[in-house]
Amino acid sequence: MNLTIERSALLKSLQHVQSVVERRNTIPILSNVLLSADEGALGLTATDMDIAVVDRAACEVRQAGATTAPAHMLYDIVRKLPEGGQIELVVEGESLQVRSGRSSFTLMCLPTEDFPAMTEGDLSHRFALPAGDLMRLIDKTRFAISTEETRYYLNGIYLHAVAANGAAILRAVATDGHRLARVEVDLPDGAEDMPGIIVPRKAVGEIHKLLEDSAEQVQVALSETKIRFDVGGTVLTSKLIDGTFPDYARVIPEDNDKVMDVDGKDFAAAVDRVSTISSDKSRAIKLSIGPGKLVLSANSPEQASATEELSVEYDFEAIDIGFNSRYVLDMTQQIEGDSMRFRMADAASPTTVSDSSDPRALYVLMPMRV
Repeated sequence: MNLTIERSALLKSLQHVQSVVERRNTIPILSNVLLSADEGALGLTATDMDIAVVDRAACEVRQAGATTAPAHMLYDIVRKLPEGGQIELVVEGESLQVRSGRSSFTLMCLPTEDFPAMTEGDLSHRFALPAGDLMRLIDKTRFAISTEETRYYLNGIYLHAVAANGAAILRAVATDGHRLARVEVDLPDGAEDMPGIIVPRKAVGEIHKLLEDSAEQVQVALSETKIRFDVGGTVLTSKLIDGTFPDYARVIPEDNDKVMDVDGKDFAAAVDRVSTISSDKSRAIKLSIGPGKLVLSANSPEQASATEELSVEYDFEAIDIGFNSRYVLDMTQQIEGDSMRFRMADAASPTTVSDSSDPRALYVLMPMRV
């Protein structure tokens, strides 16, 4: 293999693929990126056996061929080379020569035949989704993905098609048992019969990175075991979580009768200030809500305390309710409108939170004893 490629083109492709590679690998070949040059393009593939990312970059190919090289090391080399330069990649025996200007690097390669191929199988459901819609589904739900490995079926975003209020929608849901996020977009053509799937947390993060570079349509193909995203020519294929997502509708209360409207930015800032002195373990804050006002308070084992009062729209009986401040702050980051609406029943029941500017997003917080 012998080729010349622009530094910017190679760097962009390496950015897309190298983050899939785990820093520590017991299988040496999984630390490498597969490089294959042919017909004026360099193909790059990286995998951790659960996710595979494939990208292509235009280049001048003098000799077609393929090799594998350490993914993170190659990325760091290219990242540190001067902007605007040309990079020459040449395979010599069992090593890859990386040359640019007066810089030269030699990387040891592993055989391409050892590189694992990820079979997609029959991806029978296919549809196109605006990149903005997919970004919104991910952005507004991924904070609630569980990191608890024992309940592995919560370690991702549940994507499924539903009919609600006479409309066909694509819904994303994530929960860790303490908070829940549910976001909807219009159902794309072709997604009507898709199965409900759980996209793993790592795949969600990788797709989010790809979407930051794209304003295009995303081509999605899926089966009950795998999903493939084509984002501007970069293709990510991931296994899905093999499990049953719980019936989340059961934890979303429908009849919470105490409604509080509060300025979103003021509320988030007040929670952030008051929670400064709450203990690292519980992170508890108390909301004491009465007609027209909300008092936020927190206490610490060191006898420290904090309170802050906010004006709110509330005209119901007084209620004291406690929450984990970190969960509240994670949720407030998703609020884009001027105000947030809390719907409560009592101090022990789930509270729903909605965004004044986004009726298609709903959040649920479980209260805690304070």
